[in-house]
Amino acid sequence: MADSERQNPRLRIRPDAEDNARVRAFCALFEAEFGVMPATTALLRSHEVVPMSGEKAERASTLVGGVISRRDEIDALIAELADRLPMDQMALVDLTVLRIALYEMLFDNGSVRPNTAVRHAVSLAKRFGDDGSRRFVSGVLGAVTRNRLQAGTAE
Repeated sequence: MADSERQNPRLRIRPDAEDNARVRAFCALFEAEFGVMPATTALLRSHEVVPMSGEKAERASTLVGGVISRRDEIDALIAELADRLPMDQMALVDLTVLRIALYEMLFDNGSVRPNTAVRHAVSLAKRFGDDGSRRFVSGVLGAVTRNRLQAGTAE
């Protein structure tokens, strides 16, 4: 184990942890934002470094592919709900977490319940974001739950 991992256990990828598919998807999508490689390539590379079960690897792939395919719709919703903060000023961690959660809540809602997606998103924001990330992500996703899901406008 590297010294940085010993000092900060949040940096470790734990094989088959409950949220590992989301963590993998988050890391791949986050890395792709820097233009080094596409998210799908980053995800495959992470599976080579630390293998994960087929079911979890498939879930991570579904999340990455879903966010990529629905990104314009998801980003439009984020811009609408977080209108006080332009998207180009949002923390990239927060934006990536929101994209994953909104994909799960609105377009892949047969796989997880919305409150589960929110709980995992808040956990990711706490783990990878700054002090305000948890509150910001929770607020945006709470608005989605109140305004869209309870009104029945999700797909």
